[in-house]
Amino acid sequence: MIETPPLVDQYCQGVLRTELGLATFEAQLTGSAGPPAPGTTFFDTQTGFAVRRWCPPLLGLEPHCAPARYLARRRELGASETARRLLRGSGTGAYLVDTGAPGDLTDPKELALAGDAEAFEVVRLELLAGQAADTSGTVAAFLANLAAAVHHAAAAAVAFACGTRTGFAAALAADPGPPGPGEVRGAAERWLEARTRGAEPRDPVLLRHLLWSAVTCGLPLQLHTGGADPGPLAGFVRATEGLGARLVLRGGYPYHRHTARLAAAYPHVHADLGPVLVRTGPRAGAVLAELLELAPFGKLMFSSGGRNLPELHAVGALVFREALGRVLGGWVAEGAWSWQDAQRVAGMLAADNARRVYRLGERG
Repeated sequence: MIETPPLVDQYCQGVLRTELGLATFEAQLTGSAGPPAPGTTFFDTQTGFAVRRWCPPLLGLEPHCAPARYLARRRELGASETARRLLRGSGTGAYLVDTGAPGDLTDPKELALAGDAEAFEVVRLELLAGQAADTSGTVAAFLANLAAAVHHAAAAAVAFACGTRTGFAAALAADPGPPGPGEVRGAAERWLEARTRGAEPRDPVLLRHLLWSAVTCGLPLQLHTGGADPGPLAGFVRATEGLGARLVLRGGYPYHRHTARLAAAYPHVHADLGPVLVRTGPRAGAVLAELLELAPFGKLMFSSGGRNLPELHAVGALVFREALGRVLGGWVAEGAWSWQDAQRVAGMLAADNARRVYRLGERG
């Protein structure tokens, strides 16, 4: 049997503090903005089936129980106790928490308390820019406040993160290098003007400035590719090589082979195994094996990608453990690997790589 140390969940968000109705809970399973197909629910997905397989026993129910029975038990326990049982049953020892997500979510300290684990903050760059803009009346003040905010965040956080909705991949494809001072001032002026009109500002130059500001701080930078081809990031990857900051590519499926190749090609690039294992259900082992074919084992890290529902944190961890045991255990049974090597690699993927990349041993 392949065992792992307590997992390091290298990317997740907090969980909702409020009780959820049936429709709200189901929508959170997939993050869909629209309704399910007529006559179905969002439990009719690989994620939904995984929740029904792994979560009911943690709440005192049989596996694969009906969704209505599961949600009734959830209401009996309450949101806080449900989160406590699910998080503590996941085998996770540390969470790296993106604090930039919207909603009434638990912060890292609350997540740590509920899960009886450590928790560390991952700072969203876009959120820092918005906060700096809210406290600045001029372009000069905005840029000064933004620089101070990035510097201050770097002192407490373990990583920076940037998401896809801002279009950073397209911005980097056009020009992966750091913008000049004049470009940055012009971008900041356009961005602030757009905010005053109530528009959602997106400026590729300002995004590049944010990313390069993070790189110069030396913290790991998580880039969420959002299931898009990571090819446009190649220029940025080359430009940041040798500068001391590590890049972690998240959300690569179905381009997970591409992200694994980038991790193999560049010493400062790592790939996140991520919630793809939950979304692929019984095929999680096959997807994991593909990643292990392409990337050095020291370049891959577990994450649940859990957001809003503690079920997603728990299922991400439990499916990962099961898939890892099935893949590595199979190779041991075939004689391809020794048991000792399988145990060592399992520990790397589960926790050791993340603790090294994010220097968690230096955090207290």
